[in-house]
Amino acid sequence: MDTTILVENAKLMSKGQITIPKDIREKLGVKLGDRVTLIYKENQVIMMNSAVYAMNALQNAMMGAFEKAGLNTEDDVINMVKEIREEIESK
Repeated sequence: MDTTILVENAKLMSKGQITIPKDIREKLGVKLGDRVTLIYKENQVIMMNSAVYAMNALQNAMMGAFEKAGLNTEDDVINMVKEIREEIESK
């Protein structure tokens, strides 16, 4: 995890646009045409690479799903895959 703290300033233009400083773009891993997600929380704005934000949201939504399905070990997953294959092949 990168713990580097960058503090940059940007000027708000007439249409509400700002230019994201190069160092920040590089740390976010965004380039021309990429999307960013802005999150407002407690008088602060957090900017994230949208692809990273989506992956984090998916991981959080799936948290605990394997345990709920009774898949606690790699062997549990392998056995489930075998059962599904057998079920598909028997059709």
